[in-house]
Amino acid sequence: MAKQFASMTQAHREFIARQRIFFTASATATSRVNVSPRPTDALRVLDERTVAYLDLTGSGSETAAHLRVDGSITLMFCALNEPPSILRLYGRGTSLPRNSADYAVLLATVFDNQEPVGARQIIRIDIDLVQTSCGYGVPLFEYIGERTTLHRWAEQKGDEGLEEYRRRKNARSLDGLPTGLADEETSSVSDSLSANR
Repeated sequence: MAKQFASMTQAHREFIARQRIFFTASATATSRVNVSPRPTDALRVLDERTVAYLDLTGSGSETAAHLRVDGSITLMFCALNEPPSILRLYGRGTSLPRNSADYAVLLATVFDNQEPVGARQIIRIDIDLVQTSCGYGVPLFEYIGERTTLHRWAEQKGDEGLEEYRRRKNARSLDGLPTGLADEETSSVSDSLSANR
């Protein structure tokens, strides 16, 4: 039976720490719904109502685009090799691009200045609802290990190659929404904000 909480309890935090994967879901009123898997080693619980995760360069960036428009995001964790349970964190997210001051602060204070190759943003989430449910329908899986393909790909690209890739592949969502992750786009947003002050 589902139970709701205003914030994470210690038991919720311990459950999250034991998981190897979580899923993010986001959308806008008119966009496609996006669901993506993430490794929990990239996630940090900041307090009982705030989490953040380091996001790596990938083939698209739907989450960043959706958060710029709407802000709504859900994180889901499910037990794959222990007694069944599902935990969802509902809230409002903010994308902090790699070249932003807020990114640098969180990287230093929460991620010990350990930036993985290919990092492109930190997603910070303010939680307004925590929900648990049974998870009886989730099958049992055995953890084997992490994949290294993305890391090797990012290393081969190098900083300049990754920046170019983000300009070509991460500047807009599937629905054409700006993500704020391309260098020139971030600059133009900053310029327009400065001009309006």
